[in-house]
Amino acid sequence: MPATTTGPDSSRARSWWGWGYADAQPGDAECVAMGALLPGTLDRPLPVPRVADLALGRPRVTPPASLAHLVTDEPGARAAHAMGKAYRDVVRALRGRPGRIPDLVGRPGGERDVTDLLDWADGQGVAVIPFGGGSSVVGGVEYRGDAHRAVLSLDTTSMGRVLEVDTVSRSARIQAGALGPVLEAQLRPYGLTLRHFPQSFEFSTLGGWLATRAGGHYATVRTHIDDFVQSLSVVTPAGTNTSWRLPASGAGPSPDRLFLGSEGILGVITEAWMRVQERPRHKASASVAFADLGPALDAVRALAQSDLAPANCRLLDAGEAALSGASDDGSAVLLLGFESATAPVDDRLAAALETARAHGGTGAAPEPESGRAERAADAAVSDWRTAFLRMPYLRDGLARMGAVVETFETAATWDRIPALIDAVRAEVGAAALKATGHPATVNCRLTHVYPDGAAPYFTVAVAGRPGDEVAIWDDIKAAATDVLHRHRATVTHHHAVGRDHLPAYARQRPDPFATALRAAKDALDPRGTLNPGVLLG
Repeated sequence: MPATTTGPDSSRARSWWGWGYADAQPGDAECVAMGALLPGTLDRPLPVPRVADLALGRPRVTPPASLAHLVTDEPGARAAHAMGKAYRDVVRALRGRPGRIPDLVGRPGGERDVTDLLDWADGQGVAVIPFGGGSSVVGGVEYRGDAHRAVLSLDTTSMGRVLEVDTVSRSARIQAGALGPVLEAQLRPYGLTLRHFPQSFEFSTLGGWLATRAGGHYATVRTHIDDFVQSLSVVTPAGTNTSWRLPASGAGPSPDRLFLGSEGILGVITEAWMRVQERPRHKASASVAFADLGPALDAVRALAQSDLAPANCRLLDAGEAALSGASDDGSAVLLLGFESATAPVDDRLAAALETARAHGGTGAAPEPESGRAERAADAAVSDWRTAFLRMPYLRDGLARMGAVVETFETAATWDRIPALIDAVRAEVGAAALKATGHPATVNCRLTHVYPDGAAPYFTVAVAGRPGDEVAIWDDIKAAATDVLHRHRATVTHHHAVGRDHLPAYARQRPDPFATALRAAKDALDPRGTLNPGVLLG
């Protein structure tokens, strides 16, 4: 079995207050340069916050000696586990208002440790917040309120081993705390991959993906982590729930479905058997430009309703394309990619390009596959991928300049998509102008597409008002949520509910289902120990 590692790069320090690695955050000069692109931002960036400036206070609880080796009350660890990585979290840290800091951070090494920590906390009135890798952008990993004696943040990243690999059935038993790079590194010697690459890949865990039903690499067909689950093991206050490992079953409601998307309120996912696949050896990619978004949407719908199944089928509007460097002439850009472990994919890409051109798309022919290895065949695709991974860091830099910069995503059926995009642009832009007095940029891209609909992902950027950035974003997000609700679009396609989406989620879910979910919570976690405030309020 490959050696265990506990992080994507243990030699680099993570930022306690912002995204990713501390040394990858934009410097002051880059922050100022970015701020100049948004009139009304600050003249100089807010200082990088320091843990030493926080009023942490002493832990309200002391674990028994038998658990002392599994927890820490070190100030840096506590601060880093106070929040996730949403814009609201970054700004609160910059302004010195991070909210309630956890009293302890737990670092279990396996299922037995999780059980012991949960048993102790459940009996002592200590809230347990499953933290995973802490990449939540919806308030899913923090404690709000004062109903509990103390708070334990449960960091699972020490549970990072691939425990078994079944090459015959092409599946693997993996601890839930495995970060994306750790998981892939251990599958690579077998020639296998999970092939689930969310934007947070470096800093999020398998258990976090499962608990939030995360969206990943594939733009079509296998878009969510759900598609790869064979069975789960979940520790709850009422006992451990382990489902049978099966390719499929029609035996009643699925026990795994109860925990997929449960966001840590019913139990802590500790292990999963996951369907893995051969690493792709054949790849081809290209970009197509469209003068207008409307024909581009028609082209994407035609591709989604074909049997071509591109791995990448992301449509960027003109603003998003310019921001990422994929286009500088006002065009919308469609990024296409195909991959296979068994056969060349050039013919499938050629057919997709023919469909795109039939709808008015223009672009150069893709590079032949021979000699390509794993590099991009088209410069626009490569530029977009680089910008995509860098974007959260740039958001943090703009936040230091007093800008309000955040994203939200949704999904709706094709018949609603054009009007939904138009309404979001108009109404969210108007709400931002009203809240700040400054015009806002509202860009859109499609991240995932289906035969019956698509998942639009919006980016909003506007100069804020010093000290009021969180309130401004809340006003903008409320306007966005109203638009989504009117157009019967989901409050989230893959970012989860957390605490930030709870009001909209409560409006959208059926009442009988809410009753059943609350009954499940009462049965599995009767004292309300696990992630209080999420999904049920």
